[in-house]
Amino acid sequence: MSGIASKLQHMRERTRGVGSNDRAVKHLNQDYESLRAGCLQGGRLFEDDCFEALPSSLGFNELGPSSHKVRGITWRRPQDICSNPKFIVENATRTDICQGALGDCWLLAAIASLTLNKQVLSRVVPHDQSFDENYAGIFHFEFWQFGEWVDVVVDDRLPTKDGELLFVHSEEGSEFWSALLEKAYAKLNGCYEALSGGSTTEGFEDFTGGIAESHDLNKADPRLFKIMKKALERGSLLGCSIDITNSGDSEAVTYRKLVKGHAYSVTGADQVEYRGDVVQLVRIRNPWGKVEWNGAWSDSSTEWRYVSGDDRERLTNRSEDGEFWMSFFDFLRQYSRLEICNLTPDALTGDEYKKWAESEFEDTWRRGVSAGGCRNYPNSFWMNPQFIIKLDEVDDDPDDGEEGCTVIVGLMQKNKRRKRKLGEDMETVGFAIYELPEEYSGQRQVHLKKNFFLNNCSAARSETFINLREVSSHFCLPPGEYLIIPSTFEPNKNGDFYVRVFSEKQADFQEIDDPVDCHVEQIDIDEDDISDRFKRLFGQLAGHDVEISAFELQRILNKVVTKRDDIKTNGFSLATCRNMVNLLDKDGSGKLGLVEFKILWTKIEKFLDLYKERDTDQSGCMSSSEMRMTVEAAGFTLNNSLHQIIVARYSELDLTIDFDNFVCCLIRLESLFNTFKALDKDGSGEIQLNFLEWLNLSMV
Repeated sequence: MSGIASKLQHMRERTRGVGSNDRAVKHLNQDYESLRAGCLQGGRLFEDDCFEALPSSLGFNELGPSSHKVRGITWRRPQDICSNPKFIVENATRTDICQGALGDCWLLAAIASLTLNKQVLSRVVPHDQSFDENYAGIFHFEFWQFGEWVDVVVDDRLPTKDGELLFVHSEEGSEFWSALLEKAYAKLNGCYEALSGGSTTEGFEDFTGGIAESHDLNKADPRLFKIMKKALERGSLLGCSIDITNSGDSEAVTYRKLVKGHAYSVTGADQVEYRGDVVQLVRIRNPWGKVEWNGAWSDSSTEWRYVSGDDRERLTNRSEDGEFWMSFFDFLRQYSRLEICNLTPDALTGDEYKKWAESEFEDTWRRGVSAGGCRNYPNSFWMNPQFIIKLDEVDDDPDDGEEGCTVIVGLMQKNKRRKRKLGEDMETVGFAIYELPEEYSGQRQVHLKKNFFLNNCSAARSETFINLREVSSHFCLPPGEYLIIPSTFEPNKNGDFYVRVFSEKQADFQEIDDPVDCHVEQIDIDEDDISDRFKRLFGQLAGHDVEISAFELQRILNKVVTKRDDIKTNGFSLATCRNMVNLLDKDGSGKLGLVEFKILWTKIEKFLDLYKERDTDQSGCMSSSEMRMTVEAAGFTLNNSLHQIIVARYSELDLTIDFDNFVCCLIRLESLFNTFKALDKDGSGEIQLNFLEWLNLSMV
């Protein structure tokens, strides 16, 4: 129950604006201002007990406590590393970021691109931090995490070896903002080693809250140079890489001095006049801070002799700083993939920018309830969460004169990187998009069932199902209403996810789910309706007090069900029997009289018929998907979160539900609906309870 309460509290805080960049969530409840004030008042330097200067903060495998790679590592503060440390010297630049002994070039490429947009950088690296004024050994940074901004506090003890920083460092050695940023990101994800290996888009998104798209340069869009130039002008972050064909290629340097399997930043796109032709150029940075392209348009190439002096002065830089120009033609031939991070509307200021419209939702896949797997599993695919997007307005500048609505759909699985040290890995995820038939137009409380997906093909889908943190795709769809189904590839894979849509025009995007309601037919029986045979049976069962208690009911029901071989049951628990008595006990005696017992018996007979009818494989028990449909047939419509509670509470490890748990579930549901209806006097859908009333109801 505490998990449900926590989820409700989280949703309420989100609606109040908690999690925006201005009101970031405090990671591990650590408040930067109060912690720094306490250290200044006490005359001490901050030591972070939530991310200690210990081997466990370095890693769990190759950088684990028993690894030889962590021998000789000491944690030092910047003033112990150089004589005059600085947080940021003037402005943060790309040369502040050089890779160390950690395979996080993907992250460093994202940080390097971040420095090109000062407004975006300031959202991640708060101002007014230094080693001079009010220095207390504490710093903080803000990262976007699955729809909300998180403020992460760190002390400035950094891992060193032989007196030098072990991981990211600035080129000249006295600037520490990038090393501290890396430490904060490592803390957010559990340890430094959790940052090893990844996609530049992940860093892009966590620094901006934007949504990334990927371009295969072997099949480049004819408008790609224009797209890149436009993206850079809008402050988008761009990264590129060269695919590897085998493990030996990783970090291998080609004869043209390009590094395979390495993440680069794209920092510029321009064009020059060269020998009477216009040549398109791309500027790229290696986060190592060295090893540069030595082909055409490199720092020392002869091509620069044949461009105007103004262009040469404007574009060239002769130092070995890891940054270089190359022709767009060579860029397409040499690199394999380009990644672009499109920024959220709140990250851009000024009327000169066109901004995306953004919609977002977070939800869960849970075994037996909402983790239905991909379309290959038709019996469960329909159980996945479902979202509708309504596209009314077409783009202003359609391609090739064909009108359509441009959208980018992104599906992100949550918190997997930080769970790597626990042995968890990314699930294989993707999504499908269906055009909504006219008969469903405007409906928002209809979770579409199996038959819809058996009879309709998808209108679009993610390029692939893949085990990355995010799958995103760029579409141009005709105006209309569309159903988006995010899923894992295989069913019954637990996970939390975050889905969002960027559209050129405003779009209505919302989750659809069944309404929560009860249509259970009430059983109305008078004593005169009861047969003499049943009355005699009741008299024998009830004993001298002519009433049946929960203990007696348990013995009666278990005696009956143990004789049946067509249903599986472990026998009715006393708790289930108490729920039955509570549902029908009109006089508060805690026991059932003749009429009450007859109503209960009639209900159980109906439940038995439903159970056997819906047990399609005749296994004697319910699968979770069969249970979902049977609950509906019994007269209840429930949403995904309630079905999730039912499976968690009433199913076995193999997600089956036996007869006694099936009955207990339906009895409990009816009791809850009846109780609420009795207290909701004006039919408003809301009731008020004081603390004692709530306790009394909850304890029943």
